[in-house]
Amino acid sequence: MPSAPRMPGRPRLRPVQAVVLSFLVVIALGTAALRLPASYAGRAPTLLEAAFTATSATTVTGLGVVDTETFWTGFGQVVILCLIKLGGLGVMTFASLMGLLVMRRLGLTQRLDAAASSRTSGIGDLPGVLRLLVTVSAAVELSVAACLTLRFWLGHGLPLPTAAWHGLFHAVSAFNNAGFALHSANLMDFVADPFVCLPIAAAIIAGGLGLPVYVTFVRHFRRPSRWPLTARIVVVGTVALLAAGTAMYLVMEWNNPRTLGALDPASRVLAAFFQSVTTRTAGFNSLDYGQMHPVTLMATDLLMFIGAGPAGTASGVKITTAVVLGAVVVTELRGDAAVNVMGRRLSRSTHREAITVIMLSAAAVITGTVLLMGMTSFTTDQVLFECVSAFATVGLSTGITAQLPPLAQLVLMVLMFVGRIGPATVAGALALKTRTRHYELPKERPLIG
Repeated sequence: MPSAPRMPGRPRLRPVQAVVLSFLVVIALGTAALRLPASYAGRAPTLLEAAFTATSATTVTGLGVVDTETFWTGFGQVVILCLIKLGGLGVMTFASLMGLLVMRRLGLTQRLDAAASSRTSGIGDLPGVLRLLVTVSAAVELSVAACLTLRFWLGHGLPLPTAAWHGLFHAVSAFNNAGFALHSANLMDFVADPFVCLPIAAAIIAGGLGLPVYVTFVRHFRRPSRWPLTARIVVVGTVALLAAGTAMYLVMEWNNPRTLGALDPASRVLAAFFQSVTTRTAGFNSLDYGQMHPVTLMATDLLMFIGAGPAGTASGVKITTAVVLGAVVVTELRGDAAVNVMGRRLSRSTHREAITVIMLSAAAVITGTVLLMGMTSFTTDQVLFECVSAFATVGLSTGITAQLPPLAQLVLMVLMFVGRIGPATVAGALALKTRTRHYELPKERPLIG
């Protein structure tokens, strides 16, 4: 007797598709919430203004077309803060955390989706990793919020409830590398205040280290010899990039009267260090980037493009990707057979992944820059800076975001979304199906260079 025909099941989204769709849904809900009368103080935001703000918050970028302090009400600012938190954790990660709280367990599908959202490798100890993420984020955000609250209250004369809200908002925004601030000039009014800049810088660095580093610190903090390669690259790379960025700003802007030149020597060092930290995709600024030297902007583009550590709240191509690509180049120049980094040999699949991420990211930035140059009359320096900032979800700007035409702002929104999700993830989500080839083609080596 023939068996009954199988009923076609509902097609299930792959993890990468679920991540992309979840971010789109949150952005749509955030846009709707920001259009509510309770969210704005004066005129109603246009659909583009609300969508741009929701996209910027969910992708933890920080670019804005309206002033966060004056345009949005307290309710609207809470909506932005919630979007930042969702975007920083990853929407599927947040959903999995809620599942852990309610059901005390995670199914296979939830583990796969959360792993894709948080960019963790492996799903075996995912519940423990997610709990660690919540613990670290809460500890950093609450500690920084307390420091900022005291400073805003005792040092800058804000009423205690206002100081507490400002402290919490900036702490969450900093740890999640969002760059949204409740001051029209961002943090330029606090450029010489270490009690504001240093706690925010600490939160930015902590958020940018990433889950692999947190796990390593918990397990092997006192035994660096047992650290996995990812943690070693991120820690060493973070220190090196912070030092190089600080030195670059000091050298290039020391005598610029519109930036560092207007400050005393100690404040110049503080401001240079803070700019170096914030380029790690955080987006706060205590100096006016529109007044900086073009060489400074180009170097900042590079720092923003690299970003911070993987599986964290920062974006960019990541320190690990940049180090792997640099190691591949050095190996080829030396004529060595294998690519080695910090006493470890890298697999060929790692080479391909790094090259793919770099090429897709560069293609996205170049495409956005060309489009904006065709739509506006701004200089190449300004347009490139804006596109890199959007793609790396940094949020720094030379001040042209609000002046861009609507189509140009839509381009930035796409760059923010692709940059936060990851170009390879977006490409994988758009693929209709995965294909496995069961044969190999003949090998041939073309001439290179």
